[in-house]
Amino acid sequence: MQPREDFLLKAYELGIIKFGNFTLKSGIESPFYVDLRPLASSPQLLKTLANNLLDLVEDVEYDLICGVPYAALPMATTMSLTSNIPLIIKRKENKGYGTKRMVEGVFAEGQSCLLVEDVITSGQSLLETIDQVEREGLRVKDLVVVLDREQGGSDKLKEQGYNVKTLFTINEVIDILHKYHRLSDDEAKKIKDFLALPPEAVPAKQRVALENKKIVHPVGKRLVELALKKQSNLIASADLITSEEIIDFAKKVGDHIVALKLHSDIIQDFSDNLIVELKNIAREKEFLLFEDRKFGDIGNTQELQFKKSIYKISDWADLVTVHPIGGLESLKVFENTGVITIVEMSSKGTLTDDYYFTKAINVSEQSGNVLGAVAQRQVPDNLLLFTPGVNISSTGDSKGQQYNTPELVFKNYHTDFMIVGRGIYKAADVKTAAKEYQTLGWISYLQSLNN
Repeated sequence: MQPREDFLLKAYELGIIKFGNFTLKSGIESPFYVDLRPLASSPQLLKTLANNLLDLVEDVEYDLICGVPYAALPMATTMSLTSNIPLIIKRKENKGYGTKRMVEGVFAEGQSCLLVEDVITSGQSLLETIDQVEREGLRVKDLVVVLDREQGGSDKLKEQGYNVKTLFTINEVIDILHKYHRLSDDEAKKIKDFLALPPEAVPAKQRVALENKKIVHPVGKRLVELALKKQSNLIASADLITSEEIIDFAKKVGDHIVALKLHSDIIQDFSDNLIVELKNIAREKEFLLFEDRKFGDIGNTQELQFKKSIYKISDWADLVTVHPIGGLESLKVFENTGVITIVEMSSKGTLTDDYYFTKAINVSEQSGNVLGAVAQRQVPDNLLLFTPGVNISSTGDSKGQQYNTPELVFKNYHTDFMIVGRGIYKAADVKTAAKEYQTLGWISYLQSLNN
């Protein structure tokens, strides 16, 4: 018996693989379920596994080891102790106190990190971990996985330039278990038949198309209608300071956008005439007016800011942004206007961690005024997702802004609407830039449906 086979059979006795009907995190319905966490209860098997994984990457140079939580944490820890390579810990979620960091340990910006995963199916959990680790300034290029379910995850990661090495494929596991009579002929055949199905035949959780989102707010429904009619997911951010600039910008980009986002309090010559002109352009070119006020106070103060300020936001804004930090009751003041909550920001070092994200999403789902959320990750299907920080040609600025491409936000985040500012209003040809973003965004959205 080969050492790998001996290890697998001993691990099997711990119950690392079960048979029946299981729904995986990716949404795939599977006739088997692999759970490698019991290995943590066997120090000897855990040491053997760590040595096997280190052998797979003996020709790889890396400064740190990080396990994808939770199942891979004991594996990564044992690999660190065996190799004397420092361990960092990626949190599953932030508890909202202490350092509030998503990655714990001692590390320096620019260091390379080897990611350790127990099982890879769709690759989504690894992509999420890569994104969060890289936000800390670390580099991720190499990944080592105990078991590849051979359902597209490894290929997806390799296509994006990552090196993935696996100890076992699921077909190898089934063959070994069948060979040593741990699986009957019928059980082995059933699993093999399932694994042989083409990816499109395997029912998996996919992103929800705009027309199938469970949006009940009338402004949200109107926004979806405009997106489907204009074939555009583009919201242009007019971070401009004069009425003349804003009106000119609106006229040039109006045909390509579903909403024009303003910061009324930075407009030096704000007036009723500006709003009248913008409303006329919006009506003619069919887009909504979006005031990015980012309200964030108690309900009474927000109501005064919304209805009584010199900007008269309640009279003209179809959409407003609000920090839900004031709680559910504070959101009730935005009558007849679509509320988009800020549950996560794109800037480097943002304090909107996983703990805040979860609480903010809960409040957003409970409020009848909220139609969507600003975030950098997927949100529930009854909310529209708005993702800022989108730029084709830049990765960030000197003030902490971090940019993502249209392809990334639609494919990885399952965003519904992308918000583009400097990529358009600083372009040499504003109209051409808006059209380019509209086209790339819509193509990326359609491709994300197919994927």
